[in-house]
Amino acid sequence: MSIIQPSVLPGMMELLPEEQVVFNKMKNIIEDTFKKYAFLPIDTPVMEKLEILLAKGGGETTKQVYTLKKGDTDIGLRFDLTVPLARYVAQHFNDLTFPFRRYHIGKVYRGERNQRGRYREFYQCDVDIIGNNNISIYNDAEIPSVMAEIFYKLGLENFKYLFNNRKVLNGYFEYLGIKDFVFALRTIDKIEKIGVDNVKKELVENNISEEAVNKLLDFLYFNGTNEEILEYLKNLKIENDLFNEGLKELELVYYNMIAYGVNKENIEIKLSITRGLDYYTGSVYETIIPGYESLGSICSGGRYDDLAGNYTKQKLPGVGLSIGLTRLYYQLKEADLLNIYVEMPFDAIILPMKGYEGEAIELLTKLRKNDKIVQAYMEGGKLKKQFNYADKLNIPYVIVIGEDEVKNNFYTLRNMKTGEQNTVDFEYLVNNI
Repeated sequence: MSIIQPSVLPGMMELLPEEQVVFNKMKNIIEDTFKKYAFLPIDTPVMEKLEILLAKGGGETTKQVYTLKKGDTDIGLRFDLTVPLARYVAQHFNDLTFPFRRYHIGKVYRGERNQRGRYREFYQCDVDIIGNNNISIYNDAEIPSVMAEIFYKLGLENFKYLFNNRKVLNGYFEYLGIKDFVFALRTIDKIEKIGVDNVKKELVENNISEEAVNKLLDFLYFNGTNEEILEYLKNLKIENDLFNEGLKELELVYYNMIAYGVNKENIEIKLSITRGLDYYTGSVYETIIPGYESLGSICSGGRYDDLAGNYTKQKLPGVGLSIGLTRLYYQLKEADLLNIYVEMPFDAIILPMKGYEGEAIELLTKLRKNDKIVQAYMEGGKLKKQFNYADKLNIPYVIVIGEDEVKNNFYTLRNMKTGEQNTVDFEYLVNNI
């Protein structure tokens, strides 16, 4: 019989138990924080009807969706948690209470080009607040505070929310008389690749005046503190309703992010942040770690006007943020920023001498009834080998049972960190391991 080489598909993350414990700790921190902020959990099927996933049609999404067929049903694996959320809210609209505060942590699948740090299967952690017809602007300030607490707990105190409002941008385009602002923004987005002069040339060649291009670039790359940027925007005295509505929202959200507990140092108003040109309509957020910009955004999202327009006539605006957990774990590990120490999830291991396995099982059962995470090593062999097993798994305590222990009704307990060894009774084990 030929042996098949064991391997996983490209773009899939698989961890050793010690690494998985750290990954799970990160996931638990995220979920516990979502719960603390009064968000409710949902879970949706990994598989959706293909027509649901591709309702928007075209673009990169179609190329990235994994498809299956069962009978006459075309099926796709979900590529994010937003499309399932839209379907879920439209389908269960009459059973939900609005504003609907939901979180969802689950695996998603994308046929990405295989490259280092990009995954085809990965955990997404989303938090959204959905309104029925309307939703308060104050939610735009609360949502970032949820993720901020997560980053503080993960030891990432110096992260930056790059924060903007799409209405400010779109209003400024209207003011400049630029009609195709999606093209203009996508062209400007190429500055780092092709340089300012080539961007200007491309815009002018597409019927945007040189004066408008210069004003736009000065606007997008204005530098200053958050307060100076807000003052700069006010001093432009632009007569455009959309611009002024966006400016009012930008200022309100900025000061209320601080009121909700985000440190001022973690917020940077950046007028060139544009993300989701065909989706986001108000506040937009990208999150970076200064000094590690090459990692890209570790959390992103924003405000949208119509979550589920492809599935219902109900108007469902909302605001949300998302962390790609699998990629974040990889990024932090690669950059040596994974400041989470987690002990292996064991309280103790019982090592029975030969012939005392029954007493070990009896003790094991009693300890488990007292909610202790304990195992017993039943493989026999030399005591040194058994201690090595405990040591390799970083088990903090070893309990030895043999003739002396049974005769005198006590246990030998060794602290594996200090090497200290004592004889103790059952009550001591319950209270101290």
